[in-house]
Amino acid sequence: MNKPTLVFACAVLSAVILQVAVLPVHIATPFKPDLLLIIVVYMALRGTFEVGTPLAWLLGLLKDVFSGLYLGLNAFTFLLIFLVIKNVADRLYAESGFLFVVTVAVATMASVAGSLLLVLMLTQTPGIAYSITSGLIPHVLTNAFAASLVALLPGFSRGHETV
Repeated sequence: MNKPTLVFACAVLSAVILQVAVLPVHIATPFKPDLLLIIVVYMALRGTFEVGTPLAWLLGLLKDVFSGLYLGLNAFTFLLIFLVIKNVADRLYAESGFLFVVTVAVATMASVAGSLLLVLMLTQTPGIAYSITSGLIPHVLTNAFAASLVALLPGFSRGHETV
């Protein structure tokens, strides 16, 4: 296993531990960053289809297992977000930190919209639309802030693929 892959695997493991065990205890729900979504966006901008597609689905499934409402909801939305961003990222300069932050903000809104659309299509839960969209703006801002911190990391601006 090469060094960039090992560093990325450690970052994913750390993000999962933070999102599942540490952040829910100390931070209120709308102000919790979605670290797994940030990783999916990073993979879409820097990674390959072969590695990123199953990993995006698995990260969404992992989020569903630990904090999801319905199993497979985040897995499907993460996979869809990865595929859309990856198709667009192949045509853009994906090394920009500003692009990363904007993409994370748009992906957060797309994740909420995709989850809401799927829940409305597949269930008849009353009040679910309000509960999903009530914390949208703080969630988008928190994810954008977390993405800006990721963009400041020393290895972010390198010109090679890490995944």
